[in-house]
Amino acid sequence: MQGREEAEAFTALWGSKPMEKFRAVLDLLLKHHSALGYGLVTLLTVGGERVFSTVVFQCPCSATWNFSYGLVFLLVPTMVLFLLGYVLSARTWRLLTGCCARGAHTDCGSGLRGALVCAQLSGVAAIAPLTWVAVALLGGAFYECPASGSDVLARHLCLGRDPDCATQLPLVPCGKARSPDAQNLLKELRAQSQVLGWILIAAVIIFLLIFVSLTRCLSPVSFMQLKFWKIYLKQEQQILKSQATEHATELAKENVKCFFECSHPKEQTTPSMKDWQQISLLYTFNPKEQYYSTLHKYVDRKEKSQSVGSSEGDAVIPVLDFVDSHGMNTTAEL
Repeated sequence: MQGREEAEAFTALWGSKPMEKFRAVLDLLLKHHSALGYGLVTLLTVGGERVFSTVVFQCPCSATWNFSYGLVFLLVPTMVLFLLGYVLSARTWRLLTGCCARGAHTDCGSGLRGALVCAQLSGVAAIAPLTWVAVALLGGAFYECPASGSDVLARHLCLGRDPDCATQLPLVPCGKARSPDAQNLLKELRAQSQVLGWILIAAVIIFLLIFVSLTRCLSPVSFMQLKFWKIYLKQEQQILKSQATEHATELAKENVKCFFECSHPKEQTTPSMKDWQQISLLYTFNPKEQYYSTLHKYVDRKEKSQSVGSSEGDAVIPVLDFVDSHGMNTTAEL
């Protein structure tokens, strides 16, 4: 008895604290999952650029190939990362899925609202490509190679230098140039690259600051309501996933049971195809009606025999883009 009491006291003293710390860390991760996700994407992009520049990238040091080779390594990964940003966005697939089907009830986005959604998707998708370009420019290798093969830059760099400067310039990135100004040319190319990199970083930060400030300033929803909104969405998606899993399990059990027993299935209520299409639409905000999600809008309007589709006053609000990127809508589950 005494041993049990001592064990319980030990658990109470030491066992609960690690669990509390773990729960606190988990809550912190969930709270800042978006920022951590962007940070992880940035770190992976930086790591990928370093690997490419040190292992894969080998400037040919040829007047014919330098320009095209360098641009391919700088711009093709940028394009790939940009397209991956679209592919990995749940909002992209929520917008596109079923919209081209014959007789589809979903709205593929049109006019100003469609343009706003595409602009928001492009902004998020551009994070990794811009990181790639900025890190590549700061490193210098991906700029030195194409710049040394550019006739326009050669005329500028070789102005007032050795007569063989233009001929030797493509060899500068490899350190094979015999020109006495080779080292100075390399330093100038690297300086140009790094200045462009810092200008790009500063421009992106200033643009993001202005954009976030404007979206918050023009938000029709207060700060505290936004916090409540995110809590509601988290709970709604958890319950939706739980109920969907339970309903799918019951339906699967009933069908398998009827198959093996050769019996007729019990009648089970399942949302219709139209119902699923209605709750899959992109969220639009209407100041006259306070809905916290498309599901919320569907349930309320169904009671009033109204459609969830566009109605007068509906608008896409940039500060509410998180509504379509929550819980079950993540790309990993699609």
